[in-house]
Amino acid sequence: FSREHSKYFLDFRYAIEQTNKDPARLPNLTLGYHIYDSCGDPRKAVRSVLQILSGTREPVPNYSCVGKRNIAGFIGDLISETTVPIAQILTLYGYSQISYGATDPSLGDRRTFPYFFRTVQSDETNYLALSKLLKYFGWTWVGFITSDDISGEREDETLRKYLSRETICVEFTVKINRDLSDLVHLSRDSKIIQNSTTGVVIIGGTVSLIFVRKLIELTVALTKKTLILSSVWGANHYVLIFTKQTLNGSLSIQPLYPYYLTAPEDFQYLADLHPFKYPNDTMLEDIWLMCFGCLAQTQAKNDYYKQVIVMSNCTGAERYTNIGYFQYFTFSPRVHLAVGMMSLAIDWMEVSVSEKLPKNQRLGYSYRNQLHHYLKDIIYYTRDGKATAFDEYGDYVTNYGIYNNIITSALILRYNFIGKFTPWGPPDQQMNINPDLIIWKTNRTKEGFRKAAKTGTKACCYDCVSCSEGEISHGTDSEICIRCPDMEWPNEQKDQCIPKIEQFLSYTNDVISVVLSSISVLFFLITLLVLGLFISHWDTPIVRANNRSLSFLLLVSIKLSFLSVFLFLGRPVDITCMLCIITFGITFSIAVSSLLAKTIMVCVAFKATKPGSSWRKWLGVKLSNSVVLFCSSIQIIICMTWLAISPPFQELDIHTSPGTIIIQCNEGSAIGFYSVIGYMGLLADYITFSMLLFCSVWITMIPAYLSTKGKNTVCVEIFAILTSSAGLLACLFLPKSYIILLKPEMNTKSSLLYKV
Repeated sequence: FSREHSKYFLDFRYAIEQTNKDPARLPNLTLGYHIYDSCGDPRKAVRSVLQILSGTREPVPNYSCVGKRNIAGFIGDLISETTVPIAQILTLYGYSQISYGATDPSLGDRRTFPYFFRTVQSDETNYLALSKLLKYFGWTWVGFITSDDISGEREDETLRKYLSRETICVEFTVKINRDLSDLVHLSRDSKIIQNSTTGVVIIGGTVSLIFVRKLIELTVALTKKTLILSSVWGANHYVLIFTKQTLNGSLSIQPLYPYYLTAPEDFQYLADLHPFKYPNDTMLEDIWLMCFGCLAQTQAKNDYYKQVIVMSNCTGAERYTNIGYFQYFTFSPRVHLAVGMMSLAIDWMEVSVSEKLPKNQRLGYSYRNQLHHYLKDIIYYTRDGKATAFDEYGDYVTNYGIYNNIITSALILRYNFIGKFTPWGPPDQQMNINPDLIIWKTNRTKEGFRKAAKTGTKACCYDCVSCSEGEISHGTDSEICIRCPDMEWPNEQKDQCIPKIEQFLSYTNDVISVVLSSISVLFFLITLLVLGLFISHWDTPIVRANNRSLSFLLLVSIKLSFLSVFLFLGRPVDITCMLCIITFGITFSIAVSSLLAKTIMVCVAFKATKPGSSWRKWLGVKLSNSVVLFCSSIQIIICMTWLAISPPFQELDIHTSPGTIIIQCNEGSAIGFYSVIGYMGLLADYITFSMLLFCSVWITMIPAYLSTKGKNTVCVEIFAILTSSAGLLACLFLPKSYIILLKPEMNTKSSLLYKV
């Protein structure tokens, strides 16, 4: 069972229903049918025919218990391997048969198979068309790949006969067997093809899944060969999609029918089908089971198929026309035509019998040994009014279309019609082709490459050179490559430009962002706890001795320094670029200014202890506040000047890393940036331990800052901010917090005076 083959059954069902609804055809009869699947096995095909003839589950030759059932004829089979034994049996019993796919030339022997007809043409005609196609292009040295079975043997013999008439020689014949594990023969076949000197290979034989899979394994060997497909392979759309790399660019021949099942009513019929609408139709149930995984009414069937497919209850919304690759199913009327022509022959026979025999003698009149006479003589008019018929060999003779099979990168199959072969035309007028429409498989420059002329050769000879970095080529056989826009970069195939990857220190996509954010929040909370501790011990000697107002200002500044880290994270924009360094510069300057003010107050206090010292007038809050305000104001002026003259802004670096846009902050004015950093260092210079801490962090940061790009630069800045702020917090407040919490006996005025 395959999805595409299920279409043959539905076409058969469609044709039967149309016949039964047609009041002008078989007015007093209703066509019925039995469906049997040969599974491509001649033994099963013979068993199925005998079951139909016997009317029993177990076939009994020469015995029938069918009762009043009157068998008119048989439609099928698809391949020659099963059709030939069916035809041999039906010939013995005198039943007419119409195949919709068997092309074996022996079936055209009217002495052996007088009851056999087909809606396709014999391999004789197929290979006549192939030989004329090869002759047209001047290909006189070819290879042949076929199936290792009876059909393959006969095709090889027939092909050589027609090729020799056109003085075309076969260099090799490779026969693909049905043993998928036979890697020895597959390796041998690959070497034969690769070592061959021919550039043209014909593919024929029986289409099977194993053949297709082995053909895919031979893709490398067939890369530089022009492939010619027989009509059986060329009309199999599923195979062409499945072997897209192997058969892409090949040429094929296909019968041209007077009509195809592509009318709106044809699609509507398929769209309306569903097992819910026909609950007693087990064949529809099986199709929906295999195509959509719908549970069947039989539990045993469900238990069997659950092992290989996922199954669920049908919703009623499943439509046959929604099956994947439905557009590549066959819309050839081969089955529809077979039913139509047989039903017309039955109608003619019924009319003839009614005219010759009285009514009481018509009952039970057999179609055996009779119907084929009418099939030979009927003229069947298609829906478009075109007259068609079988020839003297029982074949349905048509023109052949010559196609160039192209499969796009989106797996869309295109049959490029390039010409037509007319079997009954004069020899010099049989083949009509427009070679300019052909897209050849070999010697083509793929997308992402360009043509580069070879030195010392003709202009038509060239190498395929990959496009340079940042360039693409559209389509095949490109002469030049096109550079992508600044904000885009080629994909891996270099056939289209795609947006470049944006790089910045993201909140969500970078682990380092989470780590830095967590550390910042942790230090912020520690600073908040220290501030709460000092407020709760407001009147204790150690808090009062450390200038409470400056300590609180210092702690708030450190908290803001920790929070300024979040301005560095995320996608940079102009406003965050301006705020990040300036915010930290001002808050950290306030912190250092507060520390400087505390240091000055200590110095003034010691000098004021001398009798009559003029320093006593400087004692008080005004001095400390003035120091903080003055020092911080200078930093604010520097920042405002920087913003006014050349502020920081968002910068897109598209050159440093190929294929990546580094989104970063440009300082605008380097003088402004280093002035802010330098002023903080100047303030820290007046405090020994602060100077050591600040210089050790920021002087180390500068070379790292200059040597990194993108988010690494931001990480360096954040590290410097966290380290310097945490250093101030640890050096200034952890010893005091230790005394407040763990050594309360030392938090007394006498203890502090003793230490002094």
